[in-house]
Amino acid sequence: MAIENKPGEVFDTVFSRNDSLELSSHHDSETAQARVFKIIVIGDSNVGKTCLTYRFCGGTFLKNPEATIGVDFRERTLELDGENIKLQIWDTAGQERFRKSMVEHYYRSAHAVIFVYDVTSLISFESIPEWVEECTRHAVGPLVPRIMVGNKCDLRERREVPTSAAQCLADSYNFPLFETSAKDPSEKEHVDAIFLTLAYRLKSHKPLRLKQPSESNLRHLWNQREQEAATCQC
Repeated sequence: MAIENKPGEVFDTVFSRNDSLELSSHHDSETAQARVFKIIVIGDSNVGKTCLTYRFCGGTFLKNPEATIGVDFRERTLELDGENIKLQIWDTAGQERFRKSMVEHYYRSAHAVIFVYDVTSLISFESIPEWVEECTRHAVGPLVPRIMVGNKCDLRERREVPTSAAQCLADSYNFPLFETSAKDPSEKEHVDAIFLTLAYRLKSHKPLRLKQPSESNLRHLWNQREQEAATCQC
């Protein structure tokens, strides 16, 4: 069951084990804070990444979406087995000229990755290995869950990527494969299933949550990290 985000919520900053900053919904002491997970969505331009995230978070199809410049950010809070889970979904521009300045920040502390291609575009499918390699170059760990998604499956007559070929590639990486359509209203539950699959997977791995640091302690941690990076000989 989805829980709608309420206006006027206050967010606290917490640390996870990998030193990533997370945003947690702040309620009264009787309400458990939502655990937060960062999911990045990557793939070529015009494969429908923005429409997929909008369908999941907004429940509708985004008509005439503008090209993403830099990073588009959405979130949705779910209740899974009585626990609140907040998914922060980062949708990046597929065009290199819009991405260069954001790449490092985009991949940092990602908890899960969704690779998207367009079933009507063989080129976008053939680019998936390059996107997988980019994840590796930016230190996305091997234990970070990954899913491959073929979008625009409603355009059956224009399909260029057979399901069998997509399944073969997904199997080679040991990725689950989903084929769906962000546009088709009947596919809404299928789109939800993509993100819910990751949510349940992430929920089973509880990150360490530490006491919220003060502003001075936070500044000290960042200064310490910069000093360590400056003296590193590796």
